Amino acid sequence: MTDPKIDPKAEHETAHETEPQTEQPAGTTGTDRFEAFRALHRTGDPLLLPNAWDHASAAALARAGFPAIGTTSLGVAAAAGKPDAAGAARTETVRLALGMARLPALITVDIEGGFSERPVDVVLLARELAAAGVVGVNLEDGRPDGTLTAVGPQCELIRAVKEAVPALFLNARTDAYWLDAGGEKEARERAVTYQLAGADGVFVPGVQDEAAIAGLVDALDVPLNTLYAPGGLTPMCLAALGVRRVSTGSLLFRAAVGQAVEVARAFTRGVVGPEGLPTYAEAQELSADFGDEGQVP
Repeated sequence: MTDPKIDPKAEHETAHETEPQTEQPAGTTGTDRFEAFRALHRTGDPLLLPNAWDHASAAALARAGFPAIGTTSLGVAAAAGKPDAAGAARTETVRLALGMARLPALITVDIEGGFSERPVDVVLLARELAAAGVVGVNLEDGRPDGTLTAVGPQCELIRAVKEAVPALFLNARTDAYWLDAGGEKEARERAVTYQLAGADGVFVPGVQDEAAIAGLVDALDVPLNTLYAPGGLTPMCLAALGVRRVSTGSLLFRAAVGQAVEVARAFTRGVVGPEGLPTYAEAQELSADFGDEGQVP
């Protein structure tokens, strides 16, 4: 299988604003949805992408005005009592994706390593998601045993998905930093190789060194995605380095779990709970944003 021709993306623009985008992007139906999502990576400020873990969190983020929303594989798996990055939460991920695709937002889905080692299975999944209205997927090279998938098979997987669903924004994730498996050198080599295989963007979670990030940006013609780390580099700093997409990953899920425990503790002390929480009626309304719940074939 030969490499597809690469369509270099426009040069990165330096962003001066890092507030979350609150206006819905133009063109959110049909093929325009795919182009609208690509445009969020190319022009204006970087895409600041919140990650949902269930229907309610996704609907709340859409109502808050975020033009694009991702899923967090850890949140989806943990909420179902399953391990992350083990391919165990395929059913939950697909069900959530089908529901989220009905929201007035552009949806990208974390499919871990594709939930299968067979490219044909991953291609079928990508087609199903795209047909439902999902505009992007994250496809990672980290394995449950803490190693990285060999570069060759990973590139074959990227090519297979892009040839089958060319409009889908494939964000190729390398866990070279995340798993401490080669660090900067390995991450850069894999990022460039995944780009040549047809990836529309590259995601390098765990990298926090400014020089390393700048080096990745310089080595790529496609948008670089990094993971926000509380106390680490700010979205403004990442934007100045040329990063075009910043994800929250599992942060919002973990924050919600932590806050729930704090409220429970306050309850046992007879302390009034925090102000500003959604009312029962407001929370109930979130389910209506989905219409009929997405069903997994």
